[in-house]
Amino acid sequence: MKALVSMIEGFLGASIAFDGTTLSISWGDLIAGFVLPLVALFVAIRVLVAFVRRLVGRSPLSERGRAIVMRWFRILYRTGFVLAVVLLGANLFGDQIIESLQSIIAFLREPFFTAGTTRISVVTIILLLPIFYLATWAGNQTRRVLEHGVLNRLNLDPSRRFSFLSLSRYGVIVLVIVIGLSIVGINLSSLAVIFGVLGLGIGFGLQGVVANFFAGIMIILSQPIKEGDRINIDELEGDVQQIRILYSVVNTISNETLIIPNRQIVESVVHNQSYDDPSIMLRTPVQVSYRSDLDRVKLVLLAVADRNSYRLHSVDPRVVFRSFDDSGITVILVIPIANAKDRHLARSEAIMEIWRAFRQNGIEIPFPQMDLHVKNLPAPEEATGG
Repeated sequence: MKALVSMIEGFLGASIAFDGTTLSISWGDLIAGFVLPLVALFVAIRVLVAFVRRLVGRSPLSERGRAIVMRWFRILYRTGFVLAVVLLGANLFGDQIIESLQSIIAFLREPFFTAGTTRISVVTIILLLPIFYLATWAGNQTRRVLEHGVLNRLNLDPSRRFSFLSLSRYGVIVLVIVIGLSIVGINLSSLAVIFGVLGLGIGFGLQGVVANFFAGIMIILSQPIKEGDRINIDELEGDVQQIRILYSVVNTISNETLIIPNRQIVESVVHNQSYDDPSIMLRTPVQVSYRSDLDRVKLVLLAVADRNSYRLHSVDPRVVFRSFDDSGITVILVIPIANAKDRHLARSEAIMEIWRAFRQNGIEIPFPQMDLHVKNLPAPEEATGG
C-alpha cells in the first residue's frame, strides 16, 4: 500500500515532459489546477442548464420567447466555459504560453519574400484579408449612401446613375486597397514589378479573366445594358439583376439565373428592349378569311387594342395589312406597351380579346387549306378493271 501511495505521489510530483521538452508544472498541478476545476464547472453548467430549462418551460412566455431565452442562455454558458478554459490555462501555463506566442509571432513575421523595401510574411497575408473585406464593405456602403442620399437630389437618367454608382463603388474599393497595402508595408512600385513578371507566366492562362475585366469596364462606361433592363441574348430573355466587373447576372422570365461573362455581352448582339425607353410596340399577327370585310376587321382590332390593360395611351395603336397568303389575309395589330417586361402578358390578353371579338362579329380565322386539282381521271370501267 505504501508503495502504491509513493508511486502516485511520485507521478503527481513529476514534471510534464513531451518529446524531450519539460514543462515547469507537474501532473498534480495539471490535475488540481486545470482538470478538476473544468470537471466541476462542467457538472455545474449541466445542473444549471437543467434548472433553467425547467424554469423557462414553466414560464408564461410564448414558444418563440422560450426559444430565444434558451438560445441566449446557451451562448452565455458556452462563452463562459471557453473563458474559464482560457483563464485556467493562462494561470497554469502562463510563462510557457507567453514564450510560445512570442516564438509563433516571430515565425509568422519572418519574411518569405523580399522585393526592395517590401517584406511579405504570413502576417502580411493575414492582414490582407480584412483589408479586402473592408474595401468591399466600403464600396457597397458608398454606393448605398450615394444612391439613397446624393443621387435622389440630382435629376440623372438611369444609365448615368448606374455608371456613376458603379464607378464610385469600384473607385472606393481600389482606394481602400491601396491605402491598406501601404499601411501593412507593401510598396506598390515593387508590386508592379512582381505582377509584371508574373504576368508573363500566367498571362495566357488569364486571358479570359482579363478580357471579362475590361469588358465589364466597357459595359459600365458605354452602358449597352444596365441593371433592370430587359434583354435578349442567345435566344434567352431576362432582366439584368447585377453587373459585376467580370460577369453579369440575368434572371430569365422562367426564373432561371444566368451568369454571363461580360466578354460574351460585348461580343454578341444584345437585344435591349428597354435601352432608352421601356415602352415597345407589340406586334400581334392574325389571319382573316378572304370573305372578311377588312374595314370592319380594322375597327374591331383597334377596339381590342384600346381595351388592352397594358397599353400606352400616349401613342395610338395601328392595324397593318401585311400580305395575301395561301389561307387568308395576314393582319398585324400593333399595340404600344408601356413596359417591355409586360410583353408576354399583353400579347396573351390581345390574343384572347381578338378571338372573342372575331367570334362576336362573325369574322372568320381561316384554317390552312390547299386546293387539289386532278386531271385526266381514268374511265370507270378502267378503274374497276372491266
